[in-house]
Amino acid sequence: MKYNPQKIEKKWQDIWDKNNSFEPSDDKTKPKKYILSMFPYPSGRIHMGHVRNYSIGDALARYYRQRNYNVLHPIGWDSFGMPAENAAIKHKLHPKKWTYANIDYMRDELKSLGLSFSKNREFATSNPEYTKFEQEFLIKMYEKGLLYQKSQIVNWCETCHTVLANEQVIDGKCWRCDNYIIQKEMPGYYIAITKYAQQLLDDIEQLKGGWPNKVLTMQENWIGKSKGLEFKFELTDESRKKLNNKFENYQVFTTRPDTIYGVTYSALAPEHEIVNYMIKNNLLEKEVKEQILKMQSILPKDRGAQEKEGVYLGIDVIHPLTKKIIPVWVANFVLVEYGSGAVMAVPAHDERDFEFATKYNLEIIHTIEPENENLELPYTKNGILVNSAEFSGMPSDFAKEKIIEKFETLKIGKETINYKLRDWGISRQRYWGAPIPFVHCEKCGLVPEKIENLPITLPDDVEITGEGNPLEKHPTWKHCKCPKCGADAIRETDTMDTFVQSSWYQFRYISDFHKYKDVPFRKEDEEYWMSVDQYIGGIEHAILHLLYARFWTKVLRDLGYTSISEPFKNLLTQGMVLKDGAKMSKSKENVVDPDELIKQYGADTARLFILFAAPPEKELEWNDKAVEGAYRFLNRLYLHQEKCIKTDRKPTPKIETKQEKLARKKIYETLKKADEVYHKTFAFNTLIASCMELLNDLNKVDNKELYTEGYWIITNVLEPIIPHITSEISENLFNLKNFGKIEIDEEALKDDEITMVVTINGKKRSEISVAPDSDKEIILELAKEAVSKQLEGKTIIKEIVVPNKLINIVVKG
Repeated sequence: MKYNPQKIEKKWQDIWDKNNSFEPSDDKTKPKKYILSMFPYPSGRIHMGHVRNYSIGDALARYYRQRNYNVLHPIGWDSFGMPAENAAIKHKLHPKKWTYANIDYMRDELKSLGLSFSKNREFATSNPEYTKFEQEFLIKMYEKGLLYQKSQIVNWCETCHTVLANEQVIDGKCWRCDNYIIQKEMPGYYIAITKYAQQLLDDIEQLKGGWPNKVLTMQENWIGKSKGLEFKFELTDESRKKLNNKFENYQVFTTRPDTIYGVTYSALAPEHEIVNYMIKNNLLEKEVKEQILKMQSILPKDRGAQEKEGVYLGIDVIHPLTKKIIPVWVANFVLVEYGSGAVMAVPAHDERDFEFATKYNLEIIHTIEPENENLELPYTKNGILVNSAEFSGMPSDFAKEKIIEKFETLKIGKETINYKLRDWGISRQRYWGAPIPFVHCEKCGLVPEKIENLPITLPDDVEITGEGNPLEKHPTWKHCKCPKCGADAIRETDTMDTFVQSSWYQFRYISDFHKYKDVPFRKEDEEYWMSVDQYIGGIEHAILHLLYARFWTKVLRDLGYTSISEPFKNLLTQGMVLKDGAKMSKSKENVVDPDELIKQYGADTARLFILFAAPPEKELEWNDKAVEGAYRFLNRLYLHQEKCIKTDRKPTPKIETKQEKLARKKIYETLKKADEVYHKTFAFNTLIASCMELLNDLNKVDNKELYTEGYWIITNVLEPIIPHITSEISENLFNLKNFGKIEIDEEALKDDEITMVVTINGKKRSEISVAPDSDKEIILELAKEAVSKQLEGKTIIKEIVVPNKLINIVVKG
């Protein structure tokens, strides 16, 4: 029997497709499992990361179907976004045409892997039916005070006259024209995620045990709750005059009020409102302005890796307690999106402040000393206050409270809770995204579109040049009537951040939207399917995507759409697929094409290798020889079915030899391991190894009934991993309708003998083999016989038997 994976795989994929084999049932009396893998961006081709992600999810979905669960295992397409516009410019194609052509191609690629996705639940986030409800949510969030407009700092290219996403800024320059970008202030829409900061922190407790600890820690750190002192630096009279009396002060926050007497300068972010005012009003010397503009051209996310740089602004503030004059600098390590974009700098007790002060020869005053070690600056731990007026001699923690009390008594500051988390800016000045459903009316101001007018869809007749937002230039699309007064108005041309689409897509799958078009999802479906039982995706999404999805769920709860607070009960973050020690990429010329792999070896080989090469959460190093090894195993598995009996009943082998007993024990150890792997560990590599060992053990016996029983279990255990070949073997050998439920045979797992360790005074001296049900007296007799020489001349004080493990004999003399 020759193994022909291409023929077998096409046969079974056609059968599954014809029979709609993977659609969830409407029977809500059955236990359910909602298995979800993060959906792909339709870039054009799948990569090995996709193969790994979806093979893991598919194995779980198929396992639970075997166990008669009602399984929802959907796929969709995260189809809006910048790459489509880039492709439109490069290939002179419409983004929509490029996107949907890619979806068609990638759908066929995923089908060739035998993935058991629901066909009826598939959608693309660029579908108008999806956009409709997304816009509805935004309008309701606006009405609830969770969506608002304010000015935002964006990456702006003066040459192309367009806003750039972070990914379009390379080394501070525009990806198209290679000119330096600037940080420009523009109006935009924000979602008030900060109102949910404490809830997002508190509900992390619900996720413990189901999510990786490192992901929960990353979320906690991103939200960044801290308690400290909030106060204002007052500008000197001379500085106020220099700023045309536009500013009197600015706000700062510190978690270390105990170091307040060590402040020797203050630093502002390059985009701080005072800095931008000075630039716009020519209040800075040319060299200073150029230095600041250069700092602004570096993305905030990249500034941490830069050498500390800054420039004195020529203005000063007054120390709130000492009344000392403090110089104000611009520093590249201060970010406008964190806090107020301004900090009090204490170089003696902060590493960044110290590095900056040392570089620019600024004053350093230490105000904290360690109790039991020599002082070495910067000293960033707690200690005893010095040089701190009446607070000198106090321990840091006590001094923090007392200094905050003084600020509050003097009414110049207050204790406050601060979060690093910032409200979510969702405006994107580009075409290929979901339109933000608002209208600008001269009479009424900002007005949300009427719900009955949704969806607001994109016009198809646009030209994508990369210069500006084509929606702004469209002759008719943006002109509309005000939904409130009926006057002529202008439609909002900003589109949504694509993170919006991926924040709620897990809800869209739960109802058959082909049947139920008037709601985003049905309440009865939400009550049955949610939350997602197992979510699978890359660690790179550990912060933003998962945080936004958690937030969006809480908002939908408060808007009355759902009753749950967390979308994903369990999370598995799979590791990257590497080759030659590096992430696969075209630039490194180390890409393995899944299509070529499937053509050469078949989908089952690809799935087997990807799940066998490493535990799912670990990085996987590509290995051509291991791929060939997986293919050889499948050949052997297919060939050796000839040793089985074709049967329509569960095999009941007669066991006569020790080798047969060991082989049958291995059969049910493998089945037991399968339950453990699919339910708990996801260590598919150990399960596959166990199946390989089982096949070897079966080849050591000459018992067709036993061999058939082994194949019955192997095909069952491996069907979720390699579904085509196991389905083919099962069809060849078994009429599974008459087999009944697969259960572990506990008798087969029992040992004729067990090994017990014999210790004397806790030290191992020997081992004995006994029957599992041996009496304690017999066990002790055998144990003492095994160590009789070591007991000579000794007095036995105590005899301890730990069942099935050890015997400890306590002696003296």
